[in-house]
Amino acid sequence: MFWILVAILTAAVAIILTHPLMRSKQSAIVDGEGEVAVYRDQLAELERERASGLIGETEAEYARAEIGRRLLAAASGKSEQDTALTARRHSVIASLVTAALPITGLCLYLFMGSPNHPDMPLEARLENPGSDMNLLIAKAERHLAQNPADGAGWDVLAPIYFKTMRFGDAEMAYRNAIRLLGDSPERLTGLAETLVTASQGIVTQEAQSAFADAEKLRPGNPRARFYLALALEQAGKKEEARDAFAAILKASPAGAPWIPLVQAHLEATGGDAAVAAVPKPEAPGNPTAEDIEAANAMAPEDRQAMIAGMVESLDGKLRDQPDNFEGWMRLVRSYAMLNNDGKAKEALQNGLKAFPPDGEQGKKLLALAQQLGIPADGVTQ
Repeated sequence: MFWILVAILTAAVAIILTHPLMRSKQSAIVDGEGEVAVYRDQLAELERERASGLIGETEAEYARAEIGRRLLAAASGKSEQDTALTARRHSVIASLVTAALPITGLCLYLFMGSPNHPDMPLEARLENPGSDMNLLIAKAERHLAQNPADGAGWDVLAPIYFKTMRFGDAEMAYRNAIRLLGDSPERLTGLAETLVTASQGIVTQEAQSAFADAEKLRPGNPRARFYLALALEQAGKKEEARDAFAAILKASPAGAPWIPLVQAHLEATGGDAAVAAVPKPEAPGNPTAEDIEAANAMAPEDRQAMIAGMVESLDGKLRDQPDNFEGWMRLVRSYAMLNNDGKAKEALQNGLKAFPPDGEQGKKLLALAQQLGIPADGVTQ
């Protein structure tokens, strides 16, 4: 059956490729007939112009002779020979294509394929899925179909469903895992995130309840706290949402990957992300408590200038003390928040000189740059 299908497909492709060549003979004949018809129309037009006096007899005779010569050349045996020669050439090309296509395909298959290798049934592939994600999922699904009370299996499969964008299956898996194994911050947060993603980013009442339960089980979970703050923002409770986002920033460690997203939502709810983004006091170039208090009393333009000056100060200190990893992380983020992509890229490059990109800290710098949208082209060279 395999070889029959291969032969049919090869023949179909050969027909498709050679069809324009097989039509060329007919096209050439039609073109020749059209040329003859044009010259005949020219002779008729010449006679009408001569009869109406638009052209003299002498000029008409010269023109008639020239058109007649071209007409004879178009209708002569020489044109027919050329047409036949062209048709034969196209037939040879069509034959070569028809023969070369299957021969080339067969040679490639014998050289690169495995014609003598037997088919591997689905059973054998499921036993040895390797790194094939689809086979791994199929194997897990088969196991759970036979053992639906295996809560650990549902617990493992749920986040895989979520990552492969099978949100309906992910919700079912999370619910089964919670039913069989009980609540946990990870399961409740995973279920809630699945519900939010399935509802196009809207934090539904059910998702909000699950996030709240996850936060009770493990207070301080930044994912749960973020979505709870987002629910307040979507409900129009801007003041409460602003306070919640500000609290997340206050509790976030330096270099946390979620900080830019939280800052964006803080700005959207009327907060001042620039002040929230000021480096913390323990690193060089950070503002003191008095600086922060003074910044809060400033006009937005003056506060922005003050922040830019602090960032420049941090930049200068890091050039003298380049072994401060947290300082480089903060500097790259600060320039990004100030929309100074050139300076952010330069800070990233200088930071990678102190912490090479193949190291753990260098990888964190590159990950931060990617998250902030800072192009890293050329900075690692």
